[in-house]
Order: sequence, then structure tokens, then C-alpha cells
Amino acid sequence: MARLARKTVRELTPYQSARRLGGNGDIWLNANESPFDNEYNISLARLNRYSECQPPELINAYADYANVQPEQVLTSRGADEGIELLIRAFCEPNQDSILYCPPTYGMYAISAETYDVNAKVVPLTSKWQLDLEAISQNLDGVKIVFVCSPNNPTGNLLARKDIEALLDMTANSALVVVDEAYIDFCLEESASDLLSSYPNLVILRTLSKAFALAGLRCGFTIANNDIIDVLLKVIAPYPVPVPVTEIAVQALSEAGRARTKFQVLDISANRAYLQAGLSMLDGVTVFDGYGNYLLVKFPNADQLFKALWDNGIILRRSPIENCIRISVGNRDECEKTLAFIRSQLEQQ
Repeated sequence: MARLARKTVRELTPYQSARRLGGNGDIWLNANESPFDNEYNISLARLNRYSECQPPELINAYADYANVQPEQVLTSRGADEGIELLIRAFCEPNQDSILYCPPTYGMYAISAETYDVNAKVVPLTSKWQLDLEAISQNLDGVKIVFVCSPNNPTGNLLARKDIEALLDMTANSALVVVDEAYIDFCLEESASDLLSSYPNLVILRTLSKAFALAGLRCGFTIANNDIIDVLLKVIAPYPVPVPVTEIAVQALSEAGRARTKFQVLDISANRAYLQAGLSMLDGVTVFDGYGNYLLVKFPNADQLFKALWDNGIILRRSPIENCIRISVGNRDECEKTLAFIRSQLEQQ
């Protein structure tokens, strides 16, 4: 019965998530997950009732954390749902386009294709920054521009002046969506303070990374309230399960935020350890990273990746030539991964 599916969906290549790619091993550094497995208490009460569409306690907690107003926050099933909601709400199928700048997160294009929305591609520059001139020449019919900072998989921050220039460039024609999934590792670099100046700015956030809640599937869209009101028209009636709200509110409490801050410092220290150790290896280039991962260029990445995979160290192959993305795990995982890479390179 697959023939009954829409032609676009039949021909779609799905996003190759870490779990879809599989693997077997003891060290999983391929999905930018936190190494911390925090415990939470849930009551399991009220499960006979539907959840609220936008639980006030969760919205208020995240607004306080992000230093924005509650009416500027929408919560969803991960930031991925936020991407889809924006495309569904603002792009006419077979008419409008999104624009994105690879190498970057692959779901922008896949979500657009799913809804028969064209995806225009303007690659980042050689320094992995926005090519503003090329973007300006490709904005015809574009309703949404997706950018990511810190960018996945490169790890770098986009220049703030370029984000502002992009917002000015699209002021009356398109939304600029800044994906800040990894911003909790460098909160001072957030674009959230620009919301008051730019009505076309949208920010995506998640609890999956720094808050160590990838399995919870809790994300946020931050924007001015007129954009949030539009998204509320297309979101599912009950997008946030009751246990998700309970856990997320605990994570965003004063104690939960303090724990996350401590864990971010720990992960950042391990990132520095990995970067220093890998940088000492001949022929290896480690790119500066501001999230919980590093992009690393090796002399023979395919051979090394296979050796790591076959020995139970599961990393993420990057579409960038000879590059592997390494999530930052706990110190033991980082030490074992570094030692194995060093031994492999010495044999080459």
C-alpha cells in the first residue's frame, strides 16, 4: 500500500539519525547526547486526562530561564517539531521556499521536502560563516531562512553582525530561524536579546543537549507573540505529555539549572581535553567547537571511522571530506576514544 503515499514522501530520503544508523559498542559519541543520566520524580497522576496544549508551569519556567516573556514561548516535541510547525504555518506548498546553509542540520531540508516546500541551498563560506551576498541573491520566494549557531556539525558560532544583517535583509519578506540547540554551552552568544528589535526573528531551543534530556523530546520555539499565535493554530491539540511537563519543570527549577550549569562546565572541560589531545596528533585538524561536540579532520577518516566502529566506539561520520564529528562524553569515554585514535594513527 506504499503506492498510496504522496509521491514526495515515496521518494523522500529520511534523515539518518544516530539511532537509524545503528552500531554496537560501549562508547556512544555519535548523537551529541549528554553523558549525564539524571534522575527525576514523576507522580504519574492525571494520566487519565489530556495534557494542556501549552502547560503554563512549563512555559513560565522556560521563559524565566531564557529571559523572555511567556507569550514569546511555545513548547513542542523537540525542536524538530518546531521546524515543521514553522514550515507548515508560513510556507505555501509548491510555491514558497526555505533557504538553508550547509554544512548544517539536515532536518531543515527534509521537513521542507515533506511538505512540498522548495529548499534553496546557499553553502556557508570556507570559514563556515554566512555568505550574505549569495543569500541576498536567492531570497526570491523564500519565507524562512534557517541558520544554526553553534552550527551542527561544524561547531562554530555564526558572526552576530551577520545574523543582524540577515534579519535586516529579510525584514519584510521572511522569518530568520536561528537554531540554538547547543546555545546552553555558550549562553552569552544567544540571539534572544534581538527579539525586541527584529519581529522576524525566531529561535529554536531544546532540553536534549545541555539539560541531558534527549529522550524527553521537549523543545521550544521563541519568537514575538504574533508568530507564536500563528504556530498555536497548527500545533497538535496535546503536544506535551504530562510526565514530560513534570520532568522539564524540575530540570528548569533553580536546582535543576544549577546542576545543568555544573554539568556544562564538566562537558566543556572534557571538550578541551579532547581538543588538546587530538591537536597533538600528526595530520589531524580539530576545529573550534562551542557545543558538546568537535569536528575533526583526519588523514584517512573512512578507515579510522570503520576501525572505531568495529571496536565499539561509535562516532558520527560527517559529510565534510575526511571529517568525523565526536560528541563529548565523560572523561573515561574521551580518554578511551583519544587513546584508540592515537594508536590507529600510529599504525598508519
